[in-house]
Amino acid sequence: MQRDKSDDASHIILPLVNKTEENVVFPLVLNVISRFWGEEIPTEEIEKRARNYGNFKGTVFIEGLEIIEKKLNLSFVVYRGSLSDLKKRVHQGFPVVVVLPGIGDTVQFATIVCGYDANEHRVITYVPEPDSYGAIPEYKFEDEWSQDDFFSILIFPKDMKDIFKNDVFEFEKSNRIYLETERLKIHGKLQESIDLLNSIINNDLLKKENAISTSTANPQILCLLAGILNEQNDEKCIPLYERIIKINPKFYLAYRGLGNYYLKNKNYQLSKEYYTKAIEINPIRFGPIYKNLGIVLSELGDSEAAKGSFKTYLKNVPNAPDKDNILQFLDA
Repeated sequence: MQRDKSDDASHIILPLVNKTEENVVFPLVLNVISRFWGEEIPTEEIEKRARNYGNFKGTVFIEGLEIIEKKLNLSFVVYRGSLSDLKKRVHQGFPVVVVLPGIGDTVQFATIVCGYDANEHRVITYVPEPDSYGAIPEYKFEDEWSQDDFFSILIFPKDMKDIFKNDVFEFEKSNRIYLETERLKIHGKLQESIDLLNSIINNDLLKKENAISTSTANPQILCLLAGILNEQNDEKCIPLYERIIKINPKFYLAYRGLGNYYLKNKNYQLSKEYYTKAIEINPIRFGPIYKNLGIVLSELGDSEAAKGSFKTYLKNVPNAPDKDNILQFLDA
């Protein structure tokens, strides 16, 4: 473990990895942490698995984590973290992968927490540039992290597993199943995904996890199922989204999901309500939500507000594929 001697002792120095090494099955954050632990990146295995995803835009995290588990001397835990847990891990010398809100046309992204400044109350995150790192105020970091329910991945050498034998990782089992089921969905195995997620929700797994949880269920599992049902325009997604919001009132994707569902079903007033709530939680997280809100406002007869929403969409996504169509509407 390396630490920056010129800075606070709670800053782990991570290897610099070029952004071009990002891969659909082995994202940059996994590459960085694997190298941090002295492991050689299994390029052949990565390329083999990546061929299964063609032009898929996104990250299939479970593939990379399986590579780490099967090909490297590393193990991992996927869980619901907290600020106190992050500080504890950094103090132990373990960087942690976290999922934070995206920007522009990216709804979320993964980064690495590699330190914290106790004096300035800032969380330090990895930046893939020489002599650079992010320093985010704790209150802002926690607020943004909560929007994805504090999703965390801890990666560590297998021979260090005993360090965590007395630790409790909230949603450890169901979060791993969430990632595995997400892969099924990407491969188009929707009914298999629905059946598996329903079985998890209805069986004892979540109940056992809830014995140590402050929540009633894992919102990641609920949101994945709701999203699949939403894509099928199945109204059973509604109570799932509502349940997520009850568990975590800042879970951005649940509000966006309800906005999308009501837009498809032409309930424009409710769609406006949920899109507006999502934007109140994070106004810069996902630019395309403003396009959808613009459509809703236009259908409600508020053309001026609709134009304002479309302008915000183009501001946040300047290279939007439908930019010309939006400009034509704005000029009309």
